Amino acid sequence: MVAADDQNAVSFSLSPGDAPEGRELLKTLHNCGWEGASVLMDKAYEGNETRQLILELDMQPVVPPKINRLSPWEYDKEMYKKRNEVERLFRRLKGFRRIFSRFDKLDVVFRFFINFALIVDRLISVNRP
Repeated sequence: MVAADDQNAVSFSLSPGDAPEGRELLKTLHNCGWEGASVLMDKAYEGNETRQLILELDMQPVVPPKINRLSPWEYDKEMYKKRNEVERLFRRLKGFRRIFSRFDKLDVVFRFFINFALIVDRLISVNRP
């Protein structure tokens, strides 16, 4: 899932793995006005291929290097602290039992329910004080 913040999902897809599908989602952001944006990722996405793609898209990767990296890089630690905002969106989506336990066997039904949950979450957040 690509999310702008804890309220707005930009795009998502279902996949058996993280990084390859994540790169495909990032490619869809090309020429969408996201140039110069910081891309906050967890360490599952810190590979060279993903970081290079983000740089090619004129975005700034914000991800800490894994501890076993031979040549670690510097990253914006203050910006990385904001990653929890996106994690809050994931936590709220997992609050929907149907998503958390993956009751739906068909991807199309599961994808529909994720869209439904995102809409419900957004409507609830508008009414929060």
